[in-house]
Amino acid sequence: MPKWLKWILGLLGMIAVALVIAYLIFSESLPKGKTGPEAEALANKVFTAINKPAWDKTGIIQWSFPGGHDYVWDKNRHLTEVKWGNNRALIDLQKVTGKAYTDGKEVTGDAGAALVKEAWKYWCNDSFWLNAPAKIMDGGTERSVVDLKDGGKGLLVTYKGGGATPGDSYLWILDENGLPTSYKMWTSIIPVGGVAATWGDWKTLPTGAKVATSHALSIGGMEIPITNVKAAADLAGFGMGADIFAPIL
Repeated sequence: MPKWLKWILGLLGMIAVALVIAYLIFSESLPKGKTGPEAEALANKVFTAINKPAWDKTGIIQWSFPGGHDYVWDKNRHLTEVKWGNNRALIDLQKVTGKAYTDGKEVTGDAGAALVKEAWKYWCNDSFWLNAPAKIMDGGTERSVVDLKDGGKGLLVTYKGGGATPGDSYLWILDENGLPTSYKMWTSIIPVGGVAATWGDWKTLPTGAKVATSHALSIGGMEIPITNVKAAADLAGFGMGADIFAPIL
C-alpha cells in the first residue's frame, strides 16, 4: 500500500475517532416539549421581538455568507440570485428552476440544472441563518415549549417538511423580550445533537425588521458572520437599475 494512501486512511481514521468522541461527550438527546397555546404564545413573542410584520414587508434583501456565497433575494417574487466562485444562478424558489452561468456564460442541460440545484441548497441553508426566527411558524413546523435547566422556557421548533433537510429541530433560547440569543440544533448534517449557535449583533433593517448578523458554534468556536446586508421594501427602494431576474421571468 502506498505511503500516501496509508496517510489518508490514517487521517480518516483519526477524524472518525474524533467524531465518535465528540458524539459521546457533547451529544444531547432531543428534548420533549409540550405543544399548545403556551408554545404558540412564545412563538408570537419572538415575532414581536424581530418585528415579523416588517420582515414580511421587506421585499428585497442582499447578504453575504461565509464561503463566498453572495445573495440578492427578491422576496416579493420568490426569486433569488446566488453567486459563488465563478458561478451565478437565478432561481425561481417556488419551482426550484432557473438559469445558471459559469464565467458569465450560460450553462444548459443537466449541468445547468445541477448548478441551479446546488445554488438552491446553498440558499436554503444560508437564508435560514439570515432569519430563521421568521420561519418558526412556517407550514410544516411544529412548536413546543421545553423547560430549561435554568428554570426558563425554550421554544422547540421541528420542521416536518420543506427546505433541503426536513426533520431538523431547533431549541430557541430567548431573552426576556422574546429575542433569540441562541439555539441548539438537531439536524441531519451535524452528527452531534444539541450543538449550540449564538444569535447576536442584531441589526434593524431600513424596513424595521431585525436580523442577527453574527453566530458562533459551541463546538470548535466556528464563527458565522452575515455581512453586506442591505434591504428595502421593493426594487425601486433597493436602488437596482435593470431587473437582474429578467432572464427567468
